[in-house]
This record gives sequence, C-alpha cells and structure tokens, in this order.
Amino acid sequence: MKRIIITIVVVIGVLALIGWVLSKNKAENEAKTAVVAQTGGAIVVNAAKVSRQPLVLDFSANGNFAANQDLLLKSEVSGRVTRILAKEGARVGKGQVLALVDPEIINLDKQAAEDALQKLKTDYERYKSSFETGGVTRAQLDDIELQLRNAEIRLQQANRRVQDANIKSPINGIINRRDIEVGAYLSQGTELFEIVDLSQLKLKITANETQVVNLKVGDKVTIVSTVFPDKEFNGTISFIAAKADNTLNYPVEITVDNSASSELKAGMYATAHFKFPQQNPTILIPRGSFVGGVNSNQVYVLEADSIAAIRKVVAGRIFGEQVEILQGLEEGETVITSGQINLVDGAKVQAQVDSAANR
Repeated sequence: MKRIIITIVVVIGVLALIGWVLSKNKAENEAKTAVVAQTGGAIVVNAAKVSRQPLVLDFSANGNFAANQDLLLKSEVSGRVTRILAKEGARVGKGQVLALVDPEIINLDKQAAEDALQKLKTDYERYKSSFETGGVTRAQLDDIELQLRNAEIRLQQANRRVQDANIKSPINGIINRRDIEVGAYLSQGTELFEIVDLSQLKLKITANETQVVNLKVGDKVTIVSTVFPDKEFNGTISFIAAKADNTLNYPVEITVDNSASSELKAGMYATAHFKFPQQNPTILIPRGSFVGGVNSNQVYVLEADSIAAIRKVVAGRIFGEQVEILQGLEEGETVITSGQINLVDGAKVQAQVDSAANR
C-alpha cells in the first residue's frame, strides 16, 4: 500500500512539473511577442496564397504476385511408396493420381474390419431374438448395437485409407516441388508435393486511408510487371481489408487472369496503377499550415496591415503534404505556412509569400 501511495505522489509531481514548464514556456513566448509588438518589430513567417487546385486521386502501388492456391500436400496414410506418377514441373488436374502407396497392409485392415462387422451383425440378430424372448437384457442389446455402429465406422475408415493409398491432387496446378522417392516410407503428415495454381495470380498491395476510400471490389486496375515493362496486364480488385495493418495501411488484393499465357510467376514484382475520373478543383493548403497539427483545425491567415489572425477551418482529406479545406478559407486569402510557433492572435508579421507553396 505504501509503495502505491509513493508511486501516485511521484506521478502527480511529474505531471505538475510538466504543466509548470509548459506554462512558463508559453508565458515566455507571449512576453517575447509582446516586446516585438511594442517595439514595432514584425515576426518573419512564410505564407502562401489560397487558390483552388485540380484534385488528382490517381496513385500507384507496388507489390508481389502470389499464387491463386499454394498447397503443400501431406500424406493421410502410412505405408511405402511404390510408384510416383508426377514429376516436378508437371501440370496436374484435380483428382489426378500422383503417387501410389503399398496397399497390402491397408487392404488387410479393411478385410479385418469387414469380418468384424459381419460377425457383429450376426451377434446382433441373435441378441435381438433373445431379447424378444427374455434371454438377454436391454442393456446387453444396447451394448451390441453400440459395438455394431463402431464396427461400421471402422470399416468406413478402412475404406478411406484404401482410397488414400492412391495419392491424388486436390487442385489443378503445377508440381512445384516433390519431397518423396519410390521406396520411401510415409507416415501420416509426411510432406509429399507442393502444388501451385498459377491460372490466376493475386497482386498484394497496400493503400492508405485516403486511397482506400476510393476503391471497391470489382474495380479494374492496370498492372505493369518489372520483367515485362512494355506490357500491361488487366486486374480486378478482389479483396479490400476492413482493418488497417500495423503501418495503418489497408491490404488490397488484385486478381490477374494468367491462364492464357502463364507468363507471370508467383513472387514477381509489379506495380498497380489506379486511375480515377477528374475531380473538381478544391482548396488545398500545406499540411504544415496547421497550428499543432491537422486535428487542431486552426491556421493563421494574413490580414490587413500584416496582422496574423487565427482562423478555425474544417479539414477534409489528406493528400501527402496537402490538406483539403472544406470550410474556413476563401480563394485569394493568404495562409501562413511556417513560423506559427512564434505567433499569437493579432501579432504583426512580415510575410514572405510563396504563390507555389501550396501546389
């Protein structure tokens, strides 16, 4: 308890010290500004004329192609490999047999399961007749019924193992890697083949919050690969993440049809170009114009007699170092773009106006 009280006291002390330092700095800045104003001096700042500018939403994003399906096929049965029917690089179809496992032990298990089931069926009929005449109890009949159901399940499992002895491809694709040889003994879970489906590729890119709001699933995208710089590929947005990643960007997937030529490979680098209709001109100002950051929604404007006046604005979308202004500024006004840290409302300034600062 004593340690908690000490911790609380220390935290309060630190917060009080921070508040005092900030208050002192503010007082010193106000005093300096007041001296400058009293002596007729002016604070040097940079400023820019406010104008409406064309809004370009087009952007490009880089990423890597991923296979439509990339499957690592593993063994579901135990046994020795007797034949391999597919080579690395071979194109295979769904359901095609890739390898064979020695079926002898598997078939023996199936035969044993069939024999056990047949015996239990006979026993069940005998118990059922005895129950009707009072020869066995209900509990004994229920027990033989349970054994019969379990025997049926074991036979189904044995049949499945017989089928799995013929190792088949679950998808259409290309054998990218083979991990087994004839004579190798397999256990359940042994890696057999890596099968890659390149009939479609997915280009994985990211978009920031300003970009992603203009995207929707089904949009067409132009893609250029670095290995085919003179050729364009057509893609379609197939996925847009609902949540940003750790970098505050949104993962986006673009599907590209690759079935005709199969020129593109998984892992290749590419650039997606997003094009949008021309937008109406809007007011944009440099991001650095805001007092303390965009969220403050406050800027300094230059008024008559070189006076800096603080102005409340409504910020819209952010485009890199430019911020859209929805309300609060009119075309032709002058906004202060740097030096605001030395200003207070009503301070006299000497502005260096750069007409290109907000382009």
